[in-house]
Amino acid sequence: MPIAKITGPGLAGIGISVALLWSCVLGEHMMVERAFTERARVIQEVERLRRHQAEPVSVPSLQRSRVHVTAG
Repeated sequence: MPIAKITGPGLAGIGISVALLWSCVLGEHMMVERAFTERARVIQEVERLRRHQAEPVSVPSLQRSRVHVTAG
């Protein structure tokens, strides 16, 4: 004699809950993989920028121009 009986809606609720749980687990896994990939890309970019030689800025021009701003 069974102690408890699972109804159809109860079984459906359990199934939906399990599906949501697995979707969260898989979504988290995908986010972690994407974060590792992005971290590797950023580290490579930082290393590339460190190797890049600094370029001197150009000499500022002495010519000054006035810009007139009008409203309307």
